[in-house]
Amino acid sequence: MTYVKGKKVLIVEDEKDFLWILREGFNNQGLSMLYASSGEEGVVLAKEENPDLIIIDIGLPQMDGIAMARKIKEEGGNAKLIFLTNMKDAEHVSEAIDISGEADYIVKADIRVEDIVARAKDKLGLK
Repeated sequence: MTYVKGKKVLIVEDEKDFLWILREGFNNQGLSMLYASSGEEGVVLAKEENPDLIIIDIGLPQMDGIAMARKIKEEGGNAKLIFLTNMKDAEHVSEAIDISGEADYIVKADIRVEDIVARAKDKLGLK
């Protein structure tokens, strides 16, 4: 892989249409992008590739995004986290933020893909 800006981003999203939209949004950003469609696959890729940032859908089947992030942290992963969801309740926000005090929480319906890209770049310290 070529790392134009030296940063690697893992996106874990099971909705194929939304994953495609995210891929298009991140296209030509100079970042090395990795993609997974399940929590299990995300854990494996995070361990193998050690990304700088992981964008995780909370509503993943089998292993949800919060369980996935917890497992990555337990195994020593130190990637920054952005959680994506359609859930707005305080319990999910609190649980996601507890995993990493620096995690962001984005409600998909409330934000444009360009804003997700901008938030990711900000988390990575890129302009």
